[in-house]
Amino acid sequence: MEPTYGHPGEAPASDPIRLLGIRDTPLSVDEVLAAVGEDSAGGIALFVGTVRDHDGGSDVEALGYSAHPSAEAELWRVAEKVAADFPVRALAAVHRVGDLSVGDLAVVVAVACPHRAEAFTACRRLIDDLKSEVPIWKHQQFTDGTEEWVGA
Repeated sequence: MEPTYGHPGEAPASDPIRLLGIRDTPLSVDEVLAAVGEDSAGGIALFVGTVRDHDGGSDVEALGYSAHPSAEAELWRVAEKVAADFPVRALAAVHRVGDLSVGDLAVVVAVACPHRAEAFTACRRLIDDLKSEVPIWKHQQFTDGTEEWVGA
């Protein structure tokens, strides 16, 4: 899926949700950071999730993410809730699907708020709610030949 800039049907400047997407191409920290640039914000919090080489005591060889067709709509719902609950000036979130390697970016989220404490709290809520509520599943393959689905 291609990323969406601004809320569907609204001008991007009128909506704090500036960039959302689920995509099968590499993610860019610079793209997400640029999307939340806002003169009225005194703090920007950014979270970058990467593919690590281990999980639960096992060495990870490879993994893949897949998303339910409703995932992008659920991502919008999560983003709208964060924007409503905090003084968000700008918000962006992108998640990768497909096959990834150790070190690849899996998710990048950022929130701009008037002050740093609000930005940190809103960014934490955004990534936590994305991971718990958006139907994106991780399939891990371990070096010992075992595998598991996470979030499914």
